[in-house]
Amino acid sequence: MKKLLVLMLAVIMVVNMFGLKVIMVTDAGGLGDKSFNDGTWAGVQMAVEQLPGIEAEILISKEQTDYVPNLTNAAQNGDVVIGVGFMMADVLFNFAMQYPDTFFIGIDIEPSPNQVIPSNLALYTFKEEEGGFLLGYLAASMTKTNEVGFIGGLEIPPVKRYEIGYRAGVEAFNQIKGENVTVITGYVGSFTDSSKTKQIALSHYNHGADIVFTGVTTAAVIDAAKEVGSSFYGLPDNAPLNQIIDKYFEKGRGYFVIGYDMDQDYMAPGYVLTSSRKKVDVAAFEGIRSALYDRNFNSGHHVLGIEEEGMGISLMKYTKGMVPNEVVAELVFLEKLVKDGEVNIPKNEAELGSFDVSNINFPF
Repeated sequence: MKKLLVLMLAVIMVVNMFGLKVIMVTDAGGLGDKSFNDGTWAGVQMAVEQLPGIEAEILISKEQTDYVPNLTNAAQNGDVVIGVGFMMADVLFNFAMQYPDTFFIGIDIEPSPNQVIPSNLALYTFKEEEGGFLLGYLAASMTKTNEVGFIGGLEIPPVKRYEIGYRAGVEAFNQIKGENVTVITGYVGSFTDSSKTKQIALSHYNHGADIVFTGVTTAAVIDAAKEVGSSFYGLPDNAPLNQIIDKYFEKGRGYFVIGYDMDQDYMAPGYVLTSSRKKVDVAAFEGIRSALYDRNFNSGHHVLGIEEEGMGISLMKYTKGMVPNEVVAELVFLEKLVKDGEVNIPKNEAELGSFDVSNINFPF
């Protein structure tokens, strides 16, 4: 009994010694966005469950003016502060310098050129263009109208990289297959304007696009896809998956959404073709872990792509039966080429203009 008590006290001492209070500050999208805020919070919860002594709290930002008071609260009361979203970049840098004894983690936040990163700040960004590339190739392979769409919120670097990668994937399909699939794009000017997002989505579908990749409120684009899709199929909005699949093959085409940042396929089975998978949960977990163990904080700028298993696409749980096996195999092969560094995905318009993968031959 005495030995057990000593062991329990030792465990408590270790947890207290290495325990951390983690406070996450969301961007203006808040919790429940089914995107990078939810994904980052999932990583925090994973740390609470798997790492010793982690206590977690979340502060919701409803608008940009909430960043400063929320980060002030977090820096004064937490050991680790996680800020989410590109729009928080300058504020997070300032707070990291003001509170040198607090660890700061920035998700989807990158430094400006030549900007010095404080030793207590770890930044995680992603090669969105690599995920976008796979999605673009899939969309081009699946379209029956030879036109696909992209909708962004704001033209900030992460969203723009998604767009460039998506267009590169379509261009790769055109070069390899000798086709002429086109991409129409639109930006909402906001991440929270669901009405305008749906309006742009309907415009894309009515213009001829049958697949739209959304870099903004996915639910609004799903509403648009269901509106045009259910009418086309002659089914109610809430039709079960098997009826949607049957109508898709009967009609020879359908209407799809591609989700972003998290696996959003479950939001509308049969209408969400696939989703980009930006592993912000992994980044948040790794940042917390590096702050916990040995206090050897992994500061600096970390860029995660396919090679680092930070980017990918969903498993298409509900729609894989609609996707030909040949297309799935081509995606796997292209993903390997990117992972091995044999194909470099463009990140901007200039690189996209000179992008050439016409020499790719699939070995099957």
